[in-house]
Amino acid sequence: MDNSQRLERMQQMIQNTLKPEQLEVIDDSHKHIGHAGAKEGKGHFTVVIKSEALEGKRMLQQHRMVYEALGDMMETDIHALAIKVIK
Repeated sequence: MDNSQRLERMQQMIQNTLKPEQLEVIDDSHKHIGHAGAKEGKGHFTVVIKSEALEGKRMLQQHRMVYEALGDMMETDIHALAIKVIK
């Protein structure tokens, strides 16, 4: 799977689970060429999200919810994930 397909799948999985009002998934992989994850074929991404489901939760809880929404992609396709929750 190439990174454009990963982006699309990530967006869909997050949409389906967290129903965000705002969502942007950014491919940062080009900044990490040569790193371990890149060599394994996994990507580096940033998720910018605003969702009622995340409101009132601690940052750790919010991150876990995003990880859960991405399911097995966290193991198979994503080497690094930065999460920015918009209030």
